[in-house]
Amino acid sequence: MSVLDRDGPIPLYVQVADVIHERIAGGELRTGEPVPSEAALEAEFGIARTTARNVARELRRRRLVHTVRGEGTFVGPAGVPRVKPTRALHARIAEDLVARIRRGELRPNRPIPSDTTLMRQYGVARGTARRAVSHLRERRWVVTVPQRGTYVCDPGEWPEEASG
Repeated sequence: MSVLDRDGPIPLYVQVADVIHERIAGGELRTGEPVPSEAALEAEFGIARTTARNVARELRRRRLVHTVRGEGTFVGPAGVPRVKPTRALHARIAEDLVARIRRGELRPNRPIPSDTTLMRQYGVARGTARRAVSHLRERRWVVTVPQRGTYVCDPGEWPEEASG
């Protein structure tokens, strides 16, 4: 994890954009590949969602990336062939939600964001949001209570992979 100067004069989003810029220049992120999602940036750098959103805006301003609504932000100019993700979009959303659960942002026995909220946050269709929640439910990260909503499970019920 890169160390950010949280008290200095350079805004956090610019500092994170500089790190992503270095990854692009160094070949770690190649043309057509997705840049880390807002949730991934939040987890890696300990920044707020708004700050993460501003990172993509800054990278677009520098003409290093382009954003495709509902798909993400990719290295290079608009129109370059995008590298197909190895995981389905709903699985990546579920992974982001697991990261939020592990960080304590989504707490045990408390509701997760609604389908509508997930649709807005990730720019996806309702079906994709529902598949992400279903994926979490199948892996025992969440439980759905009819007529009430979907809640984070107790840590003792989380999948074995969570203990590591």
